[in-house]
Amino acid sequence: MQIKYLSDVGLRRETNQDFANVFYNEAGRPLLLLADGMGGHRAGDVASRSTVEMLGAKWKSTDFDEETGVASWLVAQIQEINEMLYRRGQNDPDYTGMGTTIVACAVFGARIVIGHVGDSRAYIIHDGLMQQITEDHSLVNALLKSGELTEEEAINHPRKNVLTRSVGMPGVVEVDIDVQDMSENDYLLLCSDGLTNMVSEQAIAEIISWNESMEDTVYSLVQQANENGGKDNITVLLVKFDELGGGQW
Repeated sequence: MQIKYLSDVGLRRETNQDFANVFYNEAGRPLLLLADGMGGHRAGDVASRSTVEMLGAKWKSTDFDEETGVASWLVAQIQEINEMLYRRGQNDPDYTGMGTTIVACAVFGARIVIGHVGDSRAYIIHDGLMQQITEDHSLVNALLKSGELTEEEAINHPRKNVLTRSVGMPGVVEVDIDVQDMSENDYLLLCSDGLTNMVSEQAIAEIISWNESMEDTVYSLVQQANENGGKDNITVLLVKFDELGGGQW
């Protein structure tokens, strides 16, 4: 399995409020994490980095060697971080309103377990076809589902960045969980909306199919988002499942 990730500030932003990293637990199983922060000055980057680093540190001390129990673990840890971020925002005026999306993916051979809050996305690319496996927790997506917006109206909706769910909100945050089977030569893509708002899913799938090296692929995805306007921070985390097995990665 190959893993590459890249984050870029974009052309229109002064700071990068995205953050991504990969952590391995005591059984050698990877947890892939990507977050897109929001809030006032520096609050967004603090929220995203804190969420990724805290969740990653918790994962490193686990010994999960199979998927059993991972879904409930992800929900509990993300809810705990949600409460911590909310309290920090309440207690420090510099961090009022801080929050972040999170996509967390634990990999066990051919099985992946995903925990998700917000509008950062996870996709599977199989035989050149791209399938979104997370659902955006956003106002625009809610309006799409209710039939109040068409796909065309949603693309440039003025409130496209409004989330209905994020880490750092008051109360208990609902965490979506999904379990997927991967096939050999499949790709898993985690990304912030700085990519998907700038580059079509068809173009993303083509870039992944065209490039031979993973390093070139993640660079090309970020470059294309910037060439198309680069209106937001851009972060991509790409995994290629070369061989599937039960051993350590």
